[in-house]
Amino acid sequence: MITLKKINHIGIAVHNLEKAMPFYRHMLCMSFKGIEEVAGYQVRVAFFQIGASKIELLEPMSEASFLTSFLAEKGQGIHHIAYEVEDIEATIRKLEAEGTRMIDGTPRHGAHGAMVAFIHPESSLGILTELCQVGHLL
Repeated sequence: MITLKKINHIGIAVHNLEKAMPFYRHMLCMSFKGIEEVAGYQVRVAFFQIGASKIELLEPMSEASFLTSFLAEKGQGIHHIAYEVEDIEATIRKLEAEGTRMIDGTPRHGAHGAMVAFIHPESSLGILTELCQVGHLL
């Protein structure tokens, strides 16, 4: 059985962090937690805390970023939903054994030191789904 701990964050694709951040920080009064570059995904992310979850704004760092084509095709908006799990490796194995198509069969380094893996939208009703394990070192 897979145990999801909580919604860790909702990822929102934006063209420009500096232009997008004031809405979340000032209009919605969310607590700003900082900006980080995630080189492996070629994105800059800004995190805002809302209760036990976060909003993650994602900006492409280059034309080679996966996010560049996403923004060109779909525009700004929700990119993914991330669920926190206790054991990401066991969760991936369980999902794959049950026929779930994974983008990442092995966890990768994500923002804030988390290990992450994505489920292909074909297996999750068209929603890009991220699994993340916080505080895990591979």
